[in-house]
Amino acid sequence: MQKKLIKVNPTDNVAVALVDLTHGEVISFEGRDVVVLDDVKAKHKIALEDLMPGDRIIMYGVLVGKASAFIGKGRLLSTKNVKHESDKVTGKTDTIGWDIPNADKWKDRTFMGYHRADGQVGTENVWLFFPLVFCENRNIEILKDIFEKELMRPKETDYQRLLRSLVNKENGVSDSDIKSSDDNLFKNIQVKFITHQGGCGGIRQDSHSLAKLLAGYVNNPNVAGATVLSLGCQNLQIQIFKDALDEINPNLDKPVLIYDQQQMGTIDAMLSSVVKDSFEAIKKANEQQRHPAPLSKLKIGLECGGSDGFSGISANPTLGVMSDLLAAIGGTTILSEFPELCGVEQELVNRCVEEQDGIRFLQLMKWYEKTVVDAGSGFDMNPSPGNIKDGLITDAMKSAGAAKKGGTSPIVGVSDYGEYITKPGLNLLCTPGNDVECTTAMVGSGANMVLFTTGLGTPTGNPIAPVVKISSNTQLAEKMPDIIDFNTGEIITGEKTIDEMADELLEFIINVASGNIITKAAILNQNDFIPWKRGGFIINKKAAISRFFIYGFVWMTGV
Repeated sequence: MQKKLIKVNPTDNVAVALVDLTHGEVISFEGRDVVVLDDVKAKHKIALEDLMPGDRIIMYGVLVGKASAFIGKGRLLSTKNVKHESDKVTGKTDTIGWDIPNADKWKDRTFMGYHRADGQVGTENVWLFFPLVFCENRNIEILKDIFEKELMRPKETDYQRLLRSLVNKENGVSDSDIKSSDDNLFKNIQVKFITHQGGCGGIRQDSHSLAKLLAGYVNNPNVAGATVLSLGCQNLQIQIFKDALDEINPNLDKPVLIYDQQQMGTIDAMLSSVVKDSFEAIKKANEQQRHPAPLSKLKIGLECGGSDGFSGISANPTLGVMSDLLAAIGGTTILSEFPELCGVEQELVNRCVEEQDGIRFLQLMKWYEKTVVDAGSGFDMNPSPGNIKDGLITDAMKSAGAAKKGGTSPIVGVSDYGEYITKPGLNLLCTPGNDVECTTAMVGSGANMVLFTTGLGTPTGNPIAPVVKISSNTQLAEKMPDIIDFNTGEIITGEKTIDEMADELLEFIINVASGNIITKAAILNQNDFIPWKRGGFIINKKAAISRFFIYGFVWMTGV
């Protein structure tokens, strides 16, 4: 029989409804009767004790809000009686130990990947086209049309066949008289295209940030090589891009073809050269084959979007256990979305191996919160209407569940946006909470795969890295099977444990990384790419420590 309520942490004073509850229903829970005093939809929370105005609301063992009105035991928590509140951080207060999970069954497992000269291993083999400035977007689109039609020959969609059938009927032509080909000329290489709205205008720092991001994409092990278009006069100069590449990997051993339109003259002259040169480079890249690689070569981005009240008790903890297993065998995971770490800063600081990483994390969080407030908003406004409708009523509540993706392993590094991650283990990366901006950033920092949990459903994908969509509940998996790859809903129904689901997920990851399973986002050709225009604020590790003592102390103490 399925449970009706769950308390995530023994210290919590609220419980999550696992099924719809009706007013007047009596539930036996933890040796006592709880009378439900409101109709409560699944995923929402009820009070396990009387809460007076100002009382702390505890979930996941942390402060996630305060009562703004009296909430009787058994009453529904909502935006009408709860306000956002989170504990203030006081610096590192403890060093949290880690119970290393038994990963013996995984330590000798391998996936079939593309080995690069620098030791990285890709889960895909992609030739990437992109511009340094938006002025070249049209030329990228022309190249996309040319290469997809003549080289990749994408499979026809049902909508395409439907339209052709209607046109043929109008012209009196039989569908059987029209032949099409789905055969790709090259079987072992994908050709992908990126466009964007940056590279000029705005402030110079945005162009430098974009250069680092694009350099990260070139250095990503999923990329075999790249074709880059420049207008010539833009802020993001070719040399700035080359410098960014050199900073990430001074010994880069990949073909990178760069074209400057103002130097070459006509569009025809440039595109003719691009097509000829790129074709030869793609042909050579197609010769690369998959070979066995240890799971330690996986670098996985952890993300959530379209979250619901079940995300933090099913899908996200599953990623957390998987992340711990990967850390135990030398793999790498990336936890980002800094606006959704509000309220769990203390735990994360205490988990940092190096003290300077904890300081840098606090500085980045402080800066981010300040920019949000200066824009007339705040972290308290982070939950979307969809989040709130499905039970995530405060940012701290949403964040406490989102942080579960990072498991319990030590944090080995804290990186700012655009920095390339190289340390094995769990890393923090400063990104926005926006789905596509976050995915774009993690892949630019080296992720060769992204795990994306969702309770409401989202189609997000990426041009060069597989994005595995993981549902928090079975209803979503059944409703949107065209975008969901993996379902953790059996945790909610009690059919499987989180540990069992994590084992299944890691097995699934191996198959995706080996090319045996194609993600739904890839099938839909969902190639999202949105850079973050974050201005000129950059915190390096040395500056973090000095700035921390200048105004980080003021923030933490309230002086």
